[in-house]
Amino acid sequence: MNELDGVTVAFLAAPEGTEQVELTSPWQAVLDHGGTPRLVSTEAGKIRAFNHLDRGDEFTVDAVAANTSAADFDALVLPGGVANPDFLRTDRHAVDFVSGFFARGKPVAVICHGPWTLIEAGAVNGRTLTSWPSLRTDLLNAGARWVDQEVVICVDGPNTLVSSRKPADLSAFDRALVSAFAGRPADVV
Repeated sequence: MNELDGVTVAFLAAPEGTEQVELTSPWQAVLDHGGTPRLVSTEAGKIRAFNHLDRGDEFTVDAVAANTSAADFDALVLPGGVANPDFLRTDRHAVDFVSGFFARGKPVAVICHGPWTLIEAGAVNGRTLTSWPSLRTDLLNAGARWVDQEVVICVDGPNTLVSSRKPADLSAFDRALVSAFAGRPADVV
């Protein structure tokens, strides 16, 4: 299926600490549906992914957050891993890059600990989403409505926001983000 033909999707990841499967599974889903995934990071070169706490593979960076913007992409995926979003939320260029997708009304998909970056970008107030359970209080304190579901699609805001909890939910997450990025209606919360 080529329902994402002509759609370029940014995957924002820190130089280290991205949960590998939360990067590779949605990446493959975008490819499988005819989209073009691009890896954006805070530094040029390569990122090092992790399989929980074990070092994983390296992936080549296509663009640096300081030198690109949401205007260059149609959608955004924020993979998790504890260290990845914790680093990204302290990098002004990464936060500005994320904010740009909300300002332009472009769809965003986030999984696991990824919402930490959304909190820093001021993008969760009034939104319904899910995450790794330990982020519940952080999201509530930032004005979000947190629910414990496999995947949540929220359209109560400037864009479509797809969220998911953990690697075990990736199949549902991948289906939901493809639907959102293709502009198809989906079950929403």
